[in-house]
Amino acid sequence: MRLIYSISALMLALGIAACTDDVPAAQQRQMGADPVALQAHLEFLASDELEGRDTGSRGHEIAAQYVATEFKRLGLEPGGDENTYYQRIQFRRSYLIENSVAMTVTNGTETIEMQYPKQFITGPSAYSEQDDIEAPLVFVGYGLVSDVFGIDDYQGLDVTDKIVVMLTGRPEHLPSEEGAHLNSSKTRFAAERGAVGIITLHTPAREKVRPFEVNAMYQRAPSVRWLHPNGEPNVAFKNLAASAYIHHEAAQHLFANAPVTLDEIFAQMEQGESPRGFELGVNARLQRASKHEQMSSPNVAAVLPGSDPQLANEYIVYTAHLDHIGVTKDLSQDDHINNGAIDNASGVAVMLETARLFAQADERPKRSIMFLAVTAEERGLLGADYFTHHPTVPIEQIAANVNLDMPVLLYDFADVIAFGSTHSTLGESVAKAAGKFGIALSDDPMPEQAIFTRSDHYPFVKKGVPAVFLMTGFTSKTEGEDGGEVWAQFFAEHYHRPSDQSDLPIRYDAGVIFTDINYAIGQEIANQPERPHWLPDSFFATQN
Repeated sequence: MRLIYSISALMLALGIAACTDDVPAAQQRQMGADPVALQAHLEFLASDELEGRDTGSRGHEIAAQYVATEFKRLGLEPGGDENTYYQRIQFRRSYLIENSVAMTVTNGTETIEMQYPKQFITGPSAYSEQDDIEAPLVFVGYGLVSDVFGIDDYQGLDVTDKIVVMLTGRPEHLPSEEGAHLNSSKTRFAAERGAVGIITLHTPAREKVRPFEVNAMYQRAPSVRWLHPNGEPNVAFKNLAASAYIHHEAAQHLFANAPVTLDEIFAQMEQGESPRGFELGVNARLQRASKHEQMSSPNVAAVLPGSDPQLANEYIVYTAHLDHIGVTKDLSQDDHINNGAIDNASGVAVMLETARLFAQADERPKRSIMFLAVTAEERGLLGADYFTHHPTVPIEQIAANVNLDMPVLLYDFADVIAFGSTHSTLGESVAKAAGKFGIALSDDPMPEQAIFTRSDHYPFVKKGVPAVFLMTGFTSKTEGEDGGEVWAQFFAEHYHRPSDQSDLPIRYDAGVIFTDINYAIGQEIANQPERPHWLPDSFFATQN
């Protein structure tokens, strides 16, 4: 019944007029996005029949076909592979064979066997089925390198054919977004310097934020990597054949012969200092076995060609992740389906309605517009990452990315947040577009979360493409309503839970305004003479 209702409701949305630049904002809203269409898209994608749209599942395949059919109905050109709407991706799912895991530490006088998973945990290899590495240990502080911030934790250290030991996290003095970017590059820093393994220390500070036992709870979950067309997994650093995450108490064994004690290092961290590296004078042996299986899942892409002969070969790419986390195995719950209504059926619904506004507008934008529903965001931004490595249009011709992930349409928002807006000229475009509808562009209200590096725009950023991630702000137009509290309540009670479903009090009127702003952002970017660019003082202008 729900499936039939959703499709029927969608049919009511056909033929809605598009908004134009020469009418007042209030009238534009009437002529723009349609709340019935938004509701229809969201209810279909978040229906029980799609079983949470997990990557590689039948439910996600149905969702992908739904989106492709919508693109075709709108007259958009295929933007996938081989003149289709699909970019089919092959993935490798890797499982750790737990009884194969072992870690020993030899300090010259004794060999200590570490207890798995009480004292350390590890994950499967996406590349090999058997790993057995023994090597000297070298402490490398946080394991970071940055010319911009004057950091080189490897200075004076030789880690070739050695296992590096590093602290989790990053120094507090680093800006959140830049620090998060550097933190995500730790593996690359170690591999480029010849290390064969990484041991990460779970610090007392980290224990207060996320206890070690919580990490161990997710130990059995498989890891997923996308495969290149030649079948090779996306493992850039194959020399790193061992890894472990170790509790700070057990890590004392690693520092038995160290010139500085581990307690002294933790004290330095508390004082805001960045500990210096040194050889630890002990060896470690890390062993594991992994098994692999293959699955596939598509990105779905469509293109509206631009109208300008010179600018049409540049693309504005809208992204929204189509996948969610599927069916839970928690037997204590009556409802096992994680429908993902807000995360991210809402974002896909907004993108589809934005696509309709562009397709039915009286005039086409000067630059081309691509609409990309990506898979495997919940697995680590994999669909977007694959696309940026194997784009269906030249990556240098992608002028900008506008990402839609989990707009919390549960209150009458008065402002929007565009993560990344302070790094490029896209900030001006977002502010101008939102202003047309009386909506303010606000600063990031939670910079400590470094959200700019945590959604599907980030793979585009790493390829040098200016990007913004649009989200509802924390201010409400409704007197007495705190948008930030509504937002926080959603995360506390519904995020990644079966209750994130279409019976939430979703404000489709707010969805209309959010969609109209999203459409106006695309118009601004697509029609301006100058291509978007990074601001000269942005850290990301020099990291690509």
